[in-house]
Amino acid sequence: MPPRFDHEKLSAYQRSLEFVEWTGELLASIPGKHAVAGQLDRASTSIPLNIAEGNGRFSAADRCRFFDIARGSALECAAALDVLVSRKLATPQGIEIGKRQLMEIVSMLVGLIRSNSENRLHEAEVSYRC
Repeated sequence: MPPRFDHEKLSAYQRSLEFVEWTGELLASIPGKHAVAGQLDRASTSIPLNIAEGNGRFSAADRCRFFDIARGSALECAAALDVLVSRKLATPQGIEIGKRQLMEIVSMLVGLIRSNSENRLHEAEVSYRC
């Protein structure tokens, strides 16, 4: 289906949907109810929703605010994956694909933030590791 809205054209949005799909498959493999699973589901869903909302804003500051929230949700997902490993609900190898996806999403979101905010202070480049 061709994109109908501007946010659907963003690579960050498309990658975030791929991560939501991957997360759904991971969560389906986790037995029982665990708080971290619900948190991961909410945080992963928050990424594309905030990208879409931010991209629809008229001012650069508003766009950046929502892209920042999406970035924070991506980092929250990375932490949730670590919690799954620490609770032995997933293996480090099992979450590797998700961590790589998140690194790419975070990188794209930082690019969107930078492209929308000339006067804003930016974080130094950080190499996220899996």
